[in-house]
Amino acid sequence: MARTITVGLDGSPESRAAAEWAAREAALRQMPVRLLHVWQPVPEPMAQAPLLGAETHQHWTERIPREAAEGLRLRHPGVEVTTEQRAGTPAEALLDATRDAELLVLGSRALSGLAGFLIGSVGQSVVARTEVPVILVRAGEQAADEHVKDPAGIPSAATGFRPVVLGLDTDSPDETVITFAFEEARRREATLTVVQGWNLPPYYVYSLAAGVDPREDIVREQAAALTEALLPWREKYPDVEVTEASRLGSPAGHLVDASHDASLVVVGRRIRRSPFGVHIGAVAHAVMHHATAPVAVVAHD
Repeated sequence: MARTITVGLDGSPESRAAAEWAAREAALRQMPVRLLHVWQPVPEPMAQAPLLGAETHQHWTERIPREAAEGLRLRHPGVEVTTEQRAGTPAEALLDATRDAELLVLGSRALSGLAGFLIGSVGQSVVARTEVPVILVRAGEQAADEHVKDPAGIPSAATGFRPVVLGLDTDSPDETVITFAFEEARRREATLTVVQGWNLPPYYVYSLAAGVDPREDIVREQAAALTEALLPWREKYPDVEVTEASRLGSPAGHLVDASHDASLVVVGRRIRRSPFGVHIGAVAHAVMHHATAPVAVVAHD
């Protein structure tokens, strides 16, 4: 089967925003979009109820992907959109669907105030277990949010894309994650901003006690490590403008800050094949919940 961009669709505002994002990404990649709606059969006692029988339930569940697909085809006429319905547990159905997916796109619900975003148990389970890149899109996300404002300061989808942001650990840079970020920046003709967060090493305190402050040397060393890690990728993608940000402090915090001016934030997640628990990683988990731009979680060995 041809690979697709698959969207987990449940009719919620966040899943509709995810479908719109997927259609825009499909246009960049020249790939089809598949809207996957998972429904759980009505229990037998409820199926006998006159106002909520099995036929009525099925009718409403069929409307969700059909109407979403019709809207996407109207707004994105160059994108092939298909629908699929599956019965069963949402997380398991989504995981099964990733076998022939290039990307999986899910919605995330905004929390009130500045608390961030909510990734439900289904989304977290899927992110932690799939080896396909997962894109998390907040409710209300629009095309104009991914572009710089026009000269009058008005949001517009006709301007250039905002930067793609990549979180990079120079101690263990992964080719899969870096390639994904460079490719996304290349498709958008956008700047790639690579963010590295780091903490002062334990010996720093002892150096201060000895009357020596090595902070400036450490800053130079960290910045040099980031430049060296990116050198092969700059040569491989000469058409992608790259900016480097090596900063003292929490990597997740710096990535969340950078997300305010980003079209996409890319983070890695190490694959752990343990059958116990949900393993996402502290940085990816924090960015998933608090970034204001769409987040791509890319699994790697």
